[in-house]
Amino acid sequence: MKNCAALGTKEQLTKLKNVIESSKDTPGCLMHILQEAQAIYGYLPLEVQKVIAEGLGISLSEVYGVVTFYSQFSLKPKGKYRISVCLGTACYVKGSDKILEEVEKQLGIKCGECTEDGLFSIDSCRCVGACGLAPVMMVNEEVYGKLEPSKIKGILDSYREAK
Repeated sequence: MKNCAALGTKEQLTKLKNVIESSKDTPGCLMHILQEAQAIYGYLPLEVQKVIAEGLGISLSEVYGVVTFYSQFSLKPKGKYRISVCLGTACYVKGSDKILEEVEKQLGIKCGECTEDGLFSIDSCRCVGACGLAPVMMVNEEVYGKLEPSKIKGILDSYREAK
């Protein structure tokens, strides 16, 4: 297999191959290997999926099918700061769609994308369990509630300064 930027560093590829080798004889190991691969790379590009398929002696389509079925897996890189805007009922009724629009505007990307510098990525979710704070967004594990679009720039700036 040729060297490819999506396969990351030699250390990452070595870790991935070690995970495959140590797990491949365990029945049902694909989920575990995919979780470990995503922890190593931050997402599961096609090149990584090919390494997994080859290492397990299964088809790429089988690996891809699992990756695309489960929402925990990502085909796109995530930012250092992963923003998740809740679009669940309580949040949506209180204007989370406007929060998402403002985040997209401030970062110049759409939901599901990552900024060019790798600092931020945006996703939406259905509920974070903080309905009393609606509308809510999370940045990594930090919850921001009772949001208004005017607060978004300040929140994002605090992460830009911390970088």
